[in-house]
Amino acid sequence: MSEKTNSEGFINIDDTHGQLVIVAERLQTLFKGQLSVETIEKYVFESYDLLDAKSEVKTYLPSLTERFTRDRLRALIKSNSPESSGVLEVLFVCVHNSGRSQMAAGFMSKFGGDRVIVRSAGSAPKESISPEVIEAMSEVGIDITQEFPKPLTDEVVRASDAVITMGCGDACPIYPGKRYEDWVLDDPAGQGIDGVRVIRDEIKKRIEVLLSELLPS
Repeated sequence: MSEKTNSEGFINIDDTHGQLVIVAERLQTLFKGQLSVETIEKYVFESYDLLDAKSEVKTYLPSLTERFTRDRLRALIKSNSPESSGVLEVLFVCVHNSGRSQMAAGFMSKFGGDRVIVRSAGSAPKESISPEVIEAMSEVGIDITQEFPKPLTDEVVRASDAVITMGCGDACPIYPGKRYEDWVLDDPAGQGIDGVRVIRDEIKKRIEVLLSELLPS
C-alpha cells in the first residue's frame, strides 16, 4: 500500500488503506468481546498482504481480504478455545489451492452440511481456481465460483480436527490430537476436462469415506 505526500507536505493514505480500515471496523463489531482491536487490525492488514502477493486482480482484494480475515479470526478463536465449537472442522491443503483442495472442500461442504466447518488452503496458492475445476464441479451441482485460493496460515491448522494434504509435502505443521492424512492424487493443473473429471470422482469417493469415519451416523 502506497502513501503519497501532497503539495502541502501532508500524507495521503491511498484508498486501499481506507477500505481496509473499514473492513477492520466491521470485523471489530462482529468479534466484539472476543478479540482485541489490535489483533483484528493486525490480521486484516496481514491477510491483505498475503493475498496481494499472489493476486493478479487487485480490484476485489479488500472484499476478499474481509472474507479471508473473518475465517482466520474464527479459526484463531477456535484454536485458542477448542471447546468453543462442537462442530467438526476439516482443512484441505494442496500446493496451489486451485484444484484438488477446492474440489475436496466443495464435496465436504455439500455432504457435511452444517455438521462441518470446511476450509482449504495452499502452500503456494495461485491467483485463481482452475476453470476446468470449476466446470467439473458444476457438472455435479457444486458451485465453487465464489471461492478463491488462500495461503496456508497457522491458526487454521490449529483450529482443525482433521487436516488432509494433497501433494504439498511437509508444508503443514503437525499438532497433536488431530487427524492427518495425505492423499496421493494427480494434479489437475494442465489437464483437460476429462482428466479433471477422473480426479474429481476419486476425491468424491474419498470424501464420502472420510465423512463416514469422522461423523458416523
